[in-house]
Amino acid sequence: MYIKVKVIPRARKTTVIELESGMLKVKVSSPPADNRANQELVRILADYYGVKRSAVKIRKGEKSREKLVEILSAG
Repeated sequence: MYIKVKVIPRARKTTVIELESGMLKVKVSSPPADNRANQELVRILADYYGVKRSAVKIRKGEKSREKLVEILSAG
């Protein structure tokens, strides 16, 4: 499954918001430096969808706030 995600780094509180467009808005506390925001995003999405971290792949937008993320299903 592919989902579009808009990431807000350096947020006070970590949250996941589903927008009407089907896009997720994810607020992470980590800064975008040293790939830390991406790592936190992967952790948050893995917990949100109930999958392992290895099942969450950022396919586009590694250095952008808007990303295309693939969630691999088990089975």
